[in-house]
Amino acid sequence: MVVQGKSADVTTFMMTDFGRTMNPAGTGGSVGSDHGWSNHLFIVGDSVDGGDFYGVNTSNGTPFPNLAIDGPDDATNNSANARGRWIPTASVEQYAATLARWFGLPEEDLQTVFPNIGSFSSTDLGFML
Repeated sequence: MVVQGKSADVTTFMMTDFGRTMNPAGTGGSVGSDHGWSNHLFIVGDSVDGGDFYGVNTSNGTPFPNLAIDGPDDATNNSANARGRWIPTASVEQYAATLARWFGLPEEDLQTVFPNIGSFSSTDLGFML
C-alpha cells in the first residue's frame, strides 16, 4: 500500500463480539467464564490517530476499568452475584460513526445509519485524522 501511495486510504478495524466475566461459572469440567459486556476494539492505519485509548474515564480516572470483582466498575457490584462484568465506556456505534465519517458518510445521514447514535454525548471519538 505504501508503494502504491494508498496507505492513508486503508484502515483496519477489529472487534470482538463480547467480553468475558472475570469470575468463572460452573464447577469441575464444566467451569468457564460467561459472556460479559466489555471488549476491546483495534483500529490501525496511516489515517488513525493511534497510540491512545478511547473511552470515558472510569472510577480510577482512566479509560481502563478497575478490574476488581465487586469493585466500583463491576456492573454487578454490591451484589451477591458479582462476576466481574465491565460495561464498555464507548459504544460500537460511536466507533462505527467515527469510521463512517472517514469513509464519507454525510453528517445528516448518521441518525439513519446509526439509529441509536443520539443516545451518546459524542458521536466522533476523534481517532481518525
